[in-house]
Amino acid sequence: MVEPGAPALAAIVGRFGPAVLGADGALDRAALAAIVFGDDGARRDLEAITHPAIQAEMARQTLEAPPDGVVVLDIPLLKVRREPMAGVIVVDTPEDEAVRRLVTYRGFDEADARARIAAQISREERKALADVVIDNGADRLHLDAEIDRVWAWLSGLGRVDA
Repeated sequence: MVEPGAPALAAIVGRFGPAVLGADGALDRAALAAIVFGDDGARRDLEAITHPAIQAEMARQTLEAPPDGVVVLDIPLLKVRREPMAGVIVVDTPEDEAVRRLVTYRGFDEADARARIAAQISREERKALADVVIDNGADRLHLDAEIDRVWAWLSGLGRVDA
């Protein structure tokens, strides 16, 4: 949605200025994040630019899916259930572990990681929206088992306790 030449990128630059672009003309996500995750108004402005484009792309991909396909939409800011979703799967990680991973693997400083998490709905609110919750607070082996459990649910091969 924000690749060079995309209308949303032009709107972002129009709102936040050329400082949010890298030398190659691509969005400098870190520069934009430094602006929007410390300013609720700026974040709402960004969402007003990006959300319509993202929703249109999700609709396009859903409509183009084969009738027997499974469409997975990654919606980090989901706040309400949207129809015609057949189900909502929430990947849950304890906040301290999420912060640790953002710092360790994505290079965020701790304050930035916590600001991004604070901009989202709470874990409890996310889990309340879910049909199924994937526990991503442990090791990779546990996560693999969680994914298998959810795939069985998605495939209609069995029932799963949400």
